Amino acid sequence: MRIICTPSTTTSLSFLNSSFVPTPISNFKTIPTSRLQKHHRHRSSLLCFSSLSEMDATPGPSLYPLHRCKTLHLVRHAQGIHNVEGDKDYKAYLSYDLFDAHLTPLGWQQVDNLHKHVQSCGLNKKIELVVTSPLLRTMQTAVGVFGGEAYADGIEAPPLMVANAGKSDRPAISSLNCPPFIAVELCREHLGVHPCDKRRSISEYQPLFPAIDFSQIESNDDILWTPDIREASEELAARGMKFLNWLWTRKEKEIAVVTHSGFLYSTLSAFGNDCHPSVKSEICTHFANCELRSMVIADRDMMGADPAITNYPGKIPSGLDLPSDVAKEKTTEKGLSK
Repeated sequence: MRIICTPSTTTSLSFLNSSFVPTPISNFKTIPTSRLQKHHRHRSSLLCFSSLSEMDATPGPSLYPLHRCKTLHLVRHAQGIHNVEGDKDYKAYLSYDLFDAHLTPLGWQQVDNLHKHVQSCGLNKKIELVVTSPLLRTMQTAVGVFGGEAYADGIEAPPLMVANAGKSDRPAISSLNCPPFIAVELCREHLGVHPCDKRRSISEYQPLFPAIDFSQIESNDDILWTPDIREASEELAARGMKFLNWLWTRKEKEIAVVTHSGFLYSTLSAFGNDCHPSVKSEICTHFANCELRSMVIADRDMMGADPAITNYPGKIPSGLDLPSDVAKEKTTEKGLSK
């Protein structure tokens, strides 16, 4: 593994593997991010290096203690109705007909394919937490990919999604034997102007997704989206770093994140500058709909205090840890001194 970049006081990412294919996104305007700061404190800034000579490292593999790392499985949502219309005419993104865009039938096929992949490679048994952007298309993708099978009456656990939620024409999805799901505002798409990126009220979502935890979202209504100002990519990247810092505060070690192309591209583009160009490309190339890439986030600055569960101390039982001839001599000297 290669360490991608060095943060001034917090985290860095290493690439592990990837699957599925990439597509491009569009450029955006600006929106202040001050309203986001009351939701989560920005704990640090990011410092990246453009070459190995600029950091305290040598070419080749890098090592980090396992208990100072987390594995992130990053997923872009499946195809939404806004993707279809926007590909035909970019101005369609300004249409309120695309408000809080839901998945297309093709998008649900993509979800089914990724769900099968997650099951077949055993990833579903490893993930301890699923974090999703609180928009219809991301929550549909999250529960479809990482949720259980079809929900049946009599199951005590609430469903992750009720039947036909968001014009899905899908049966309810069970939360049985699934990791917890939590919705977080920090990993939303570019804010402002495009109605497809405006969310509904939390009180509207809760009956549709009963088993998703919305407690991290302070406002019932969407107070972050504005109709006339589009968030800048630089501001989105800063929000992405706040999100990574928040992820580091979680106790879970293996986390799935279901979010958006613009969010992923703006956040990950800061990383990989100290790596081979092909690794940089693997990290921050635009995500395709329903693409999954797995990465490692490493604590390089001792932010965390998680114990090393698998480590085992030496010198047990206690005693002289010396070559046998030296130990014999020391023991003899100790006996004569008594």
